[in-house]
Amino acid sequence: MKSLWLLVLCFAGVGLPAKADSDALKKIVIDQCVPHVQARQNPAPCASVDIAGGTALLKDRNGKTQFLLIPTNVVTGIEDKQILAADAPNYFQAAWAGRHLVEEQAGKPIPRDDIGLSINSAYGRSQNQFHIHIDCVGVAVKQALHDNDGKIGPHWAPLDVDLVGHRYHAMKIDGDDLAASNPFKLLAEGDPDAAADMGRETLTVVGAVFPHGKPGFYLLSDRASVVGMDAASSASLLDHDCAVLN
Repeated sequence: MKSLWLLVLCFAGVGLPAKADSDALKKIVIDQCVPHVQARQNPAPCASVDIAGGTALLKDRNGKTQFLLIPTNVVTGIEDKQILAADAPNYFQAAWAGRHLVEEQAGKPIPRDDIGLSINSAYGRSQNQFHIHIDCVGVAVKQALHDNDGKIGPHWAPLDVDLVGHRYHAMKIDGDDLAASNPFKLLAEGDPDAAADMGRETLTVVGAVFPHGKPGFYLLSDRASVVGMDAASSASLLDHDCAVLN
């Protein structure tokens, strides 16, 4: 069945983000930022462009600190097969490396466990160009992960706690950064249902300092479903007011 009839025609349009121009990000990055850098000009309106790495960072209109990590070529979203190719950029690592821009906007260093990176499902996004949200994680989300650390292991498993109204699968990985771990591949390789239909998946990575003091990350996934009208938009786990810094 074609993604549950495209999730019943995207819930018949109920509760999903308005789509004024679903190609806006593509037009900004590919039609403006990339040509500017190729002409050896300022990357504006992007904050930065890495032609060799295939990524750009753009300040989002929403929130003081939120940035987006966007490919410099056409990649539709989490469902695009390019992201799982052997030579694909590690987009989450590039997003994690770009968190310094969030710090600059905040005007202060931000602890690793206050930062989250999120990509929404094909049914819970307003843009049809791949983008990872980079911003502060919600206070309640950070606390819930800390309180339930002992329930989260190195393999995907249901997390028996609500996070902003939804239940997630979770796993954790060690490491100061994501250079050796591609969250997209960890999801596809660790969850056959996700691999079969990545377009229904949303994925969030939250920086962590585990109880033993080592740095790492929590990975959270959810699947779009007509049950509960879940559009799988894990960007809701982020807080664009950065209350966690107060």
